Amino acid sequence: TYRMGDESDWAYADDGEAPVHPVELASFLIDRHAVTNEHFATFVDATGWQTDAAAFGWSFVFAGLLPDEFPPTRGVEGAPWWRQVMGADWRHPEGPQSDWSGRPDHPVVHVSWNDAHAYCSWSGTRLPTEAEWEVAARGGLDGHPFPWGEEREPGGHHRMNVFQGTFPGANTGADGYLGTAPVDVFDPNGYGLCNATGNVWEWCADWLDLGYYGASPLRSPQGPPTGSSRVQRGGSYLCHESYCRRYRVSARFGSEPDSSTGNVGFRVAADLPA
Repeated sequence: TYRMGDESDWAYADDGEAPVHPVELASFLIDRHAVTNEHFATFVDATGWQTDAAAFGWSFVFAGLLPDEFPPTRGVEGAPWWRQVMGADWRHPEGPQSDWSGRPDHPVVHVSWNDAHAYCSWSGTRLPTEAEWEVAARGGLDGHPFPWGEEREPGGHHRMNVFQGTFPGANTGADGYLGTAPVDVFDPNGYGLCNATGNVWEWCADWLDLGYYGASPLRSPQGPPTGSSRVQRGGSYLCHESYCRRYRVSARFGSEPDSSTGNVGFRVAADLPA
């Protein structure tokens, strides 16, 4: 039995992080880190899978990662740092002028929930439930905001890849990275998971319901039966305390199953062998 949720000042009430509540989970397997570009390339080579971003012909890229000479593109209302970039997909994370060849050990991005589910079907795995993800991310700790404890940067040491500086215009890269980082950087948590917070948001199996916790079943909650968005967990390299302190183990977010951006990936789970 584990405790999920957060009712502290860290939490966003409108995200449905409360109430703190118990869950009972059977043992399960979860990967140490997110699926990498190299792993995803093996899947695509074996199956010919076309991602949703490739089918749409574009995806959202953080403006701060685009070269200065990049032509103007449509932004997102209320979040102008997101730019619609034609030709951006997992092979070309910042658009046609980029590729993943120099970052095989970085998490694959521009993958939708549909893409992640297809990868799981091919690899004999599954996406973790939201409850499984949070329990694994906590690493055996109870009630702390981060996988390692209470402080974001204990002793002045960076423990995750998030936005440093003044968002969105000035990322100092103090943690060592401006965009994604290799999936196994920084110390793992108590269960051996790397980058459970920061780096990229990770898709979970559940539909998102901001009021679900209030009626969540005790045993192995699977999320609501229907919805319009799927759960994402963990925050990303773009999270910053000024507008998005969702780089915490209890933080919740969601997006439509066919959507993709340059800061979303996934980690796989599995049932224990019989």
